[in-house]
Amino acid sequence: MSRVSKPHEIVERALELSTTDGLVVIADERSSANLRWAGNALTTNGVTRGRTLTVIATVDGAKGTASGVVSRSAVTTDDLEPLVRAAEAAARGADPAEDAQPLVSGAPSSPDFTDAPAETGSEVFADFAPALGDAFARARAGGRELYGFANHELTSTYLGTSTGLRLRHDQPNGTLELNAKSPDRTRSAWAGRATRDFKDVDPAAMDAELAQRLRWAERRVELPAGRYETLLPPAAVADLLIYQLWSSTARDAVEGRTVFSTPGGGTRLGETLAPLPLTLRSDPHAPGLESAPFVIAHSSGDSGSVFDNGLPLAPTDWVREGRLERLTTTRHTAGLTGLPVAPAIDNLLLEGGGERSLEEMVAATSGRALLLTCLWYIREVDPATLLLTGLTRDGVYLVEDGEVVGGVNNFRFNESPVDLLSRASEAGRTEKTLPREWGDWFTRAAMPALRIPDFNMSSVSPGV
Repeated sequence: MSRVSKPHEIVERALELSTTDGLVVIADERSSANLRWAGNALTTNGVTRGRTLTVIATVDGAKGTASGVVSRSAVTTDDLEPLVRAAEAAARGADPAEDAQPLVSGAPSSPDFTDAPAETGSEVFADFAPALGDAFARARAGGRELYGFANHELTSTYLGTSTGLRLRHDQPNGTLELNAKSPDRTRSAWAGRATRDFKDVDPAAMDAELAQRLRWAERRVELPAGRYETLLPPAAVADLLIYQLWSSTARDAVEGRTVFSTPGGGTRLGETLAPLPLTLRSDPHAPGLESAPFVIAHSSGDSGSVFDNGLPLAPTDWVREGRLERLTTTRHTAGLTGLPVAPAIDNLLLEGGGERSLEEMVAATSGRALLLTCLWYIREVDPATLLLTGLTRDGVYLVEDGEVVGGVNNFRFNESPVDLLSRASEAGRTEKTLPREWGDWFTRAAMPALRIPDFNMSSVSPGV
């Protein structure tokens, strides 16, 4: 009869079953709770639980070390031996791994490694759900409809290795997206929040923000494509700079494939990217944005290596005071490039010393400018310049002499985030934000609004 064991027991048993030179076991215990609503009424809610076990076997051979990776869901004790054997067989049948390194050792064990996994449930919405109901009533009275969803996930990760690592990290992750529409569907506005526990989100304030944006859009202004002074809100800045971070691997830069490469070889490290004193950084201990303080890699790729599992992570400045400071490396790519080890970290902050809120930046605008809500459908056009294209969504507004005077048609844009940093004329106050485009993969971000004097709206796009 199958028996479901505690996560740390699953990890220990898998390690005991190993017959190869090295083994890494990652147990991810996930629980989630969600609410969905449409037309000012809740439609669905649910709670889920799940487990995924990843086994990484390594085999030392005459030509080098090979690795085999196998992941499966809903693993019980009866599933362990076949899973470990499958990973070992994959390693024995593989060519030597290019990123092979000695497995990490020496890190102190997490004191809570043997504790039960953390769990979330519908109780996380105990205060939020009634407040959302009040927002529905206000929206209904104000002649607008609210749509959206709230999701809270808690993942407890247990990482054990044959070199003695026993590490554990609990990661809460909450997202709230709220969309308001006029009854005739001609006007739409969006607001999103990232949260660890839903105690710091205010549906009433979000609804008031959306109501104002719908009022702004009552007057319609048609504008042609062109370059406009543009206020990018924190959510849009996050989407652009997350893509920049994902594109900042050291090996690709050294080999001449990215915007961070220099002609003839080498990288742009040390080069000034921004005239403003902007610092782009990651820190696993950033308040409110805490992420895993050690590498958790379920597979190897350009920005991560399974051999680095358990490697401690430290605060890292990617751009410091406007100067390119670090590119992401694994231990392997650090050795190839001669650059410091700088693994990716699961949060991102941009700080520029500005004190103004987005509203204050709008009020300080002289002449004409565009105010965006968010970006979506972002795609890469040219990796050599990191030129991206995408669309505006859920509200573009015209600002004239410090006041919003109407809603504007949507646009397609063509811009490089690296180039935008070089042209930004103002950075506002840094605040936690939810990326609209990448919110399913990357939620821990804090960004300021940016003022861009000549943002390239390359063509007009239909839709609200």
